[in-house]
Amino acid sequence: MSRFTKTLRGLASLVRNPWLLNHVLAADEASWQQRAVAHRARNVTAQGLPAVPLTHFLSPGVDYTMRPFAFREGGSLPTDLLLLRALAGRVPGCRYFEIGTWRGESAANVAEVAAWVHTLNLSAQEIRDLGLPERYIELHGYFSRPLPNVTHLYGNSATFDLAGLGQQFDVIFIDGDHHYEAVRTDTRRVFEHLVGPATLVVWHDANRQPGVPRWEVLAGILDGLPGTAAGQLTQVENTLCVLYSPQPLATQPFDPLSDPTTWFEVTVRPRPDTAANYTT
Repeated sequence: MSRFTKTLRGLASLVRNPWLLNHVLAADEASWQQRAVAHRARNVTAQGLPAVPLTHFLSPGVDYTMRPFAFREGGSLPTDLLLLRALAGRVPGCRYFEIGTWRGESAANVAEVAAWVHTLNLSAQEIRDLGLPERYIELHGYFSRPLPNVTHLYGNSATFDLAGLGQQFDVIFIDGDHHYEAVRTDTRRVFEHLVGPATLVVWHDANRQPGVPRWEVLAGILDGLPGTAAGQLTQVENTLCVLYSPQPLATQPFDPLSDPTTWFEVTVRPRPDTAANYTT
């Protein structure tokens, strides 16, 4: 039987029995896990990377406010934005760079504490070429466009002239395409052109939920990370993020069944000037 015929029969079987897709996805996830765990020098185990507490980056007794936060699809967790704000706030005159603007929530949050923010996203035409609607295009940078210290860059992160920016950044956030090849390429190019000796790099959606690895993303990070990058790779507890730190951090294996000894108090305050007006 030819490979083409096998493929057609496989697709036909999925159409007749959609539940088989779960087995395909599980097998695919297992293969990405196997690829990631092969990086034993980075202390990867079948449970993922070692974990560092989010509270390690927070100042005791300090209240942090994440704004804006829209509670919309495709955004970050509040704790993801808290991590970015905390990292940027620890660096005087912080220079921050990110891949993946979307509504501009991460860029706008960091802009409150960083000196300069650069955010890179596909151009309107590139998004249009993907067949996505105009309204989706219009929402990109919704929160970050009005801010004077945010520079919006447009292009594909796989080919954009990163070297042309002519600088290294203090904090970098990679939140673009989450498929393996894109993550691997973004990781390699960022370290090649934008990472300095003290740069902190954060990848979003490297966990499906806090403590549960997204193995395809993690494999892309590990395969894209240069062998010369001597820093430490960890997951950050209570977030969807993986962090590269040039300085060693105290970590421990993540135990999803451990007592939740670290927890947070959350206050939600709607902006009074954003109340929706509905007509009946």
